[in-house]
Amino acid sequence: MLTSLYVEGRGPLHRVTAGTKLAGLAIAGVVLFFVTQLWLLAVFLFLAALAYLTAGLSIREALRRIAPTLWSLLFLLAVNLFLLPMQDAAVLGLRILALVFAAAAVTATTPLAEMMAVVDRVARPLEKLNLLRPGDAGLTFGLCLRFVPDILSRYEALREAHRARGLKVRVLTLLGPLIILTLKQADEVASAIDARGLRGASKPFPSSERHSS
Repeated sequence: MLTSLYVEGRGPLHRVTAGTKLAGLAIAGVVLFFVTQLWLLAVFLFLAALAYLTAGLSIREALRRIAPTLWSLLFLLAVNLFLLPMQDAAVLGLRILALVFAAAAVTATTPLAEMMAVVDRVARPLEKLNLLRPGDAGLTFGLCLRFVPDILSRYEALREAHRARGLKVRVLTLLGPLIILTLKQADEVASAIDARGLRGASKPFPSSERHSS
């Protein structure tokens, strides 16, 4: 069963509307792209981490949620140290890390349904141009977010299964079955969505109707 990243609470971020938080996250991503001062990036990182910790999670659980991203970022930083000057590598690392904490704060304090509604409103012009089916953008966004904790829990289950059998846990060993299980569940979810008509599967695009005629 797919789970959610949302954490019940009454913190400051919980009281902010979903549209405001998503817009702020998008603006922060654009602004940080132009920021190169290490001290300013460190300040933003501190504020983003502080906002994330006010979501109602313990420090251990908060770090566990973003652990795969942190490991990937550490690997990226190590590679960049060989390719870029240390200053540039540090700027890139702080920039991405700050956005990771900011995004984690938003997803932890915003119900998924509210974020999907915001995405649907933003994508409405594309729907009017027949580039998207109504509701597809929000549904796709919601499924992506819901699969994140599900993939993490499946990875933990595979790792524990290897340990129980006395096998050495290697990321490359777990990657194969993890991908297969994820694709299998994605196919099941897609079949369930089409069976319930949530994507309007029986309603083709107007353009396809014109072509068929």
